[in-house]
Amino acid sequence: MPEKQIDEQWIERIVKSLKGIEYGSVEIVIHDSQITQIDRLEKQRFPLKKNQVFEKPNQVKIQ
Repeated sequence: MPEKQIDEQWIERIVKSLKGIEYGSVEIVIHDSQITQIDRLEKQRFPLKKNQVFEKPNQVKIQ
């Protein structure tokens, strides 16, 4: 099976998807040996302080 080359444009797109991501994932979808999609899922992490108490949020009435 011959080795396929990745187009420079796809490499640039993949690198662009990776830039600036601190937590998350980049998924490359391939169909018939061709890249068809790049999904970027970025997560934001918020540190919790020890013994932090959560209060009930105010209720909003919708009319």
